[in-house]
Order: sequence, then structure tokens, then C-alpha cells
Amino acid sequence: MKVASLKEIKTELQTLEQDQLVELCIRLAKYKKENKELLNYLLFEAHDEQNFIQENKVEIEEQFRSVPKGHAYYVKKTLRKILRFVNKQSKYSGQPQSELELRIFFCVQMKENKIPIHPGTVIFNLYQQQVKKINALLEKLPEDLQYDYHQEITRM
Repeated sequence: MKVASLKEIKTELQTLEQDQLVELCIRLAKYKKENKELLNYLLFEAHDEQNFIQENKVEIEEQFRSVPKGHAYYVKKTLRKILRFVNKQSKYSGQPQSELELRIFFCVQMKENKIPIHPGTVIFNLYQQQVKKINALLEKLPEDLQYDYHQEITRM
């Protein structure tokens, strides 16, 4: 089966009536949880990005409370789980500023929760990868925002 391009899909969607579009959206939402979450973001949360970021920060904080204090293997697995959540929420938003705030918050939570970050460990590499992504995102923002976030990054 040949899949149509986005342009072809867009033109076909423009020819459909509203009822048909609603049915297609509902069917997409039923098909996969990620589609439903994206649709939820677009319909209910996209208009208030700051509230979306705050809700995600609260969720990240709660997830950090579940990080085990013992074995590094379980700490690493839990951190990766939290990072998958951050990546998914960043993808839904699609805005570099939102992604930047969530990634900075993730790194700050690692420091505040005293996650052992030793050079040469998987956790250290995970942290460094986030710092690289933060720096790459920072370059995409206007200079005035770069300055504000740069001050926040230096406190990490």
C-alpha cells in the first residue's frame, strides 16, 4: 500500500465536511494512545502553554519522587522513563521554549534530588546529553530569551 504525502492528505482533508473530519479525528484517537494525547494537547492545552509547562513540571516532580535511592541500575531506568515523558511532552508542544524549560527542569530535578552523577557512568552521560540538547535549543531562541535562559542554565 502506497502512503500519500502530507500535501495530498491535506488537500483531501480540505475537501471533507466537518462531520467527516470529526469522525476521522475520533478514529485516529482510538487507534493509538499517543494520537489521543496529542489531540488532547491540541484541543485543550495548546492555548495556554505556560499552564501546560507547569502541569508537566508537577508531573516530572512526582516522577522524581519515585526514583529509588539504591542501585544505580534502577535509578537509570527511572530517569530514562522520566526522560521519555519529557520527550513526548516536548514533541506535543513543538515549541523550542517549552522543550527547553522542561529539559532544564529535568536537569535541575536531578541535582535537587541528589542523583549521583559521576563521570564515566551512564547517568552522567544521560545528564550530559540533556545539557547538549539544552544548548542546541538555546541557539534556536531569540537573543533576549537566550540571555534569560543562560542565567538559569548557569544555576544548574
